[in-house]
Amino acid sequence: MPVFDYDPPERFVAGAVGQPGSRAFFLQARAIGRLTTVALEKFQVAALADRLDELLDEVLRRSGGRARIPVVAPAELADEGPLDLPMTEDFRVGTMTLGWDPESSQVVIEAQELTDDEDEIEGPDPAVLRVHISAGEARAFSKRALQLVAAGRPACPLCSQPVEAEGHICVRLNGYRAGQGGV
Repeated sequence: MPVFDYDPPERFVAGAVGQPGSRAFFLQARAIGRLTTVALEKFQVAALADRLDELLDEVLRRSGGRARIPVVAPAELADEGPLDLPMTEDFRVGTMTLGWDPESSQVVIEAQELTDDEDEIEGPDPAVLRVHISAGEARAFSKRALQLVAAGRPACPLCSQPVEAEGHICVRLNGYRAGQGGV
């Protein structure tokens, strides 16, 4: 099982390639002389960002506010840059886990390679991307990831489904086109 371990990375970001509606989503971790790029689904990026914020809020709550965790992403940790090149997908993400390491006061994120159920019993162990980041870096990652997810196609105000440039057939309008002119 290859383990791509970054403790800590120089950079850890979520990014996308392509046009809204047909984007491919990635996580990237970089350290001196190494770059790991893993593919995942848009909903996985959103779930990771949400769970990171929930984890940090819970650690802060349990510490009675004593933990050194920023409530919002520190501006100096914002990373608006594009994904690093060359983009070589190391694996596709199946499951992810999050944890808090109280000794180092870091978030530990593990993204495990997607495997076929049949291969799990007899096949090789799946690859893992493991990243250790500070609470501030986790807040900054989460903020960028949520902005990335929100930057997709606009949602129809009636049915919440994505609206293409040419509109879409809205189920709430009994099949009439929404997104052009009227709605």
